[in-house]
Amino acid sequence: MADDNDLKIDDKGKGNKKIIIIAVIVILLLAGGGAAFFFLSGDDNTNSTDTAEVATESVNKNVNATAYYVAMPRPFVFNITGLKRERLVQIKVQLMVRGNDHQKLAKANVPLIESMLLQVFSATTEQQLATYEGKELLRSDSLKSVNDILIKYTGVGVVEKILFSGFVIQ
Repeated sequence: MADDNDLKIDDKGKGNKKIIIIAVIVILLLAGGGAAFFFLSGDDNTNSTDTAEVATESVNKNVNATAYYVAMPRPFVFNITGLKRERLVQIKVQLMVRGNDHQKLAKANVPLIESMLLQVFSATTEQQLATYEGKELLRSDSLKSVNDILIKYTGVGVVEKILFSGFVIQ
C-alpha cells in the first residue's frame, strides 16, 4: 500500500512540473510578442501623402475635442477590373470627426458622402487594392474627395480620417 501511494505522489509531481514549464514558456512567448509589438508599432510616417495632408488641413482640427466615429449605414459593394476577371469588393467605412457639431454635420450629409466614396472606390483597380500602399492611397483619396465635397456644399470639411473597418475582395 505504501508503495502505491509513493508512486501516485511521484506521478503528480511530474505532472505539476510539466504544467509549470508550459506556463513559463507561454508567459515568455506572450512577453516576447508584446515587446516585439511595442517596438515594431512605432509611428510610421513614411506612407503619408500630399493629398492626405491637403485634406486634413481643411478640417478644423481641435485636438481637445472628442473624436466621434460615424459609421456608414451600408457597406460599399462594387466591381473592380482584374487581370483575368472582374472582382467583387466590399468595404465597411467609418468616418472620424472631432466634436459633436461635426458629427451632426457628417450624419446629415451621409448620402453625399456615400456617393463620393462610391465614385472613388469604383475607380480603383485590382492591382491597387492588392498592396498596402494602394489601400492607403485609396484611403487618402477618399478623405480628400469627401472633404472637398463637404466644403463645396456645407462650407467646412469635417472628416479627419476615413477608417476601413471591413475590407473583402472576392
